Amino acid sequence: MTTFNDRERGFEGKFALDQEQEFKASARRNRMLAEWAAGLMGLSGDSVAEYSKAVVRSDLQEAGDDDVLRKVFEDLKGAGVSVTEADVRRRMDELMAQAREQVRAGK
Repeated sequence: MTTFNDRERGFEGKFALDQEQEFKASARRNRMLAEWAAGLMGLSGDSVAEYSKAVVRSDLQEAGDDDVLRKVFEDLKGAGVSVTEADVRRRMDELMAQAREQVRAGK
């Protein structure tokens, strides 16, 4: 029974680590996405930092990425940036891959 319990604890530990890394990667992706969008909107300095915080907070509104997508897309559209929802989604996916690599590498 000890071997089974050890394996179970090992799987639980790996699951917890994977979930923590995914959370960190998602938060990092949201910050990178906000910086990308801020650049397109012409924001600089403290405005970029404030916008990044707003995007990260928007991820807490509902499960999944749709809340972040909606916020960034609407903000870009409101600023007169010519971008589609698919463009923002594609950028989110690219940045998520980068964020996962960075988190796994310990950056």
